[in-house]
Amino acid sequence: MFPSDQYQATAQAKLVDGSVGDVFTAFPGAQFEAIAKAGLFLDLSGESFVSAYTPSLIEAGQKDGKQYAIPYQLVYNMPIYNVTIFDELGIEIPQDWDQFLAAMETLKQAGYIPIAFPGADIGPGQLMNTMVMNNAPDEEIFGKLEAGETKLTEEWWVKTLTQFKELNDKGYFQKDAVGTKTDAANALFIQEKAAILGTGSFQLAGNKAGNPNLVQGLLAPITVAADEAVFEGIHTTTYMLAINSKSKHPEEAKLFLQYLSRAEVAAEYANGTGQNVTVDGVEYTSDELKAVSEWTSKKTRFQPRFKINNAEVQKAITSSIQAVLGGIEPSQAAADAQAIVDQQIGR
Repeated sequence: MFPSDQYQATAQAKLVDGSVGDVFTAFPGAQFEAIAKAGLFLDLSGESFVSAYTPSLIEAGQKDGKQYAIPYQLVYNMPIYNVTIFDELGIEIPQDWDQFLAAMETLKQAGYIPIAFPGADIGPGQLMNTMVMNNAPDEEIFGKLEAGETKLTEEWWVKTLTQFKELNDKGYFQKDAVGTKTDAANALFIQEKAAILGTGSFQLAGNKAGNPNLVQGLLAPITVAADEAVFEGIHTTTYMLAINSKSKHPEEAKLFLQYLSRAEVAAEYANGTGQNVTVDGVEYTSDELKAVSEWTSKKTRFQPRFKINNAEVQKAITSSIQAVLGGIEPSQAAADAQAIVDQQIGR
C-alpha cells in the first residue's frame, strides 16, 4: 500500500517489467496519460465486463477510441460540512461568494474553525477544483493552458488565488494551513473543532468511523454571483482499474476485473468503503453514500485538476496556492507558476 501521492510518483516504474501489478489502478489526467504513452495499459475495449458500467462514467479511462482503464469510484471533490453545526447556527448553503464569506464569519464568531484545510499535501489539489470551476467555467481551460492558449496570469486564476488569500487572511482556515497535513486537518473536523473539511467525499466514511455522531454533507464554494454560476460542484471518476500490458497472467487479470464488475461485489465495496461506484445497478445502504446521493442530479463538473496532463504543470498550479497561503501576492504566485508552465510547454 502506498499513499496516493507516492503511488502516483512510483507506479509506472513498478509496472514496466511486468513482475508486479497484473491488475493496477491509475489516476485520471497526468498519470493516465503517462502510463498510456508508455504502452502499459492492456486494451479492454472488447471485454464483456465493460458493459457493466455506466458509459458516461468510464470515459476518463478512454484514449484514441479505446478503453484502457475503467474508473471504479465516483467521487465528489468538494468540501464536507458538519450539518449539525450549520443547522444550530442557522446557516443555509451559500449561493454566491458573499454568502460564503458571511457563513465563514458566522462560524468563526461562534468559535469554530470555518475550514480545516490540509495545505501541506492534498488540500490545494482538492479545493482548487470548486474554487476555479465557476471562475473559469470552460471545462477545457487547463488543456488550453497546456496548449499556450491561456495563462495563469489572466483573471480566472489570479482571482482564484486572490480568493484563497481572502479565506486565509480572514482566518477562515486554521493557523498554519500551508503546514497542515491531511491527518491533522481530518482530526479538527472529526473532533468538531472545524465545521468544514476542505477535501472531498472520499473522506466521509473515515470521518464517520472517527466520530459516529457526525452528520455530514457536501458543499461547494460558489466564487461568483449566483446568476453567474454554471456549476454546483465537482465530480471525479477515478480509481481506474487496468491490466498491465506486460502481465504474464492477462486472462486471470481479466477474470478479476470481471468479478469486481458484478453489481453485488461493487455494492459490497461501495457500502464498505463509503465510495460511490460506476457499476450499474448498485444499491447503497451506508449513511455516507445516501448523504451524497443528491449530487447525482446536480450540475457537476469533472475535476479540473485531472484535466492537466503534465505533472509538472499540475504541481506548479497547486504550488501557487501554497505560495499564496505562505504570503506571496496572488499576481506574483500566478506569474511564477506560469513561468514553469512556459518552460514545460516550450514557450
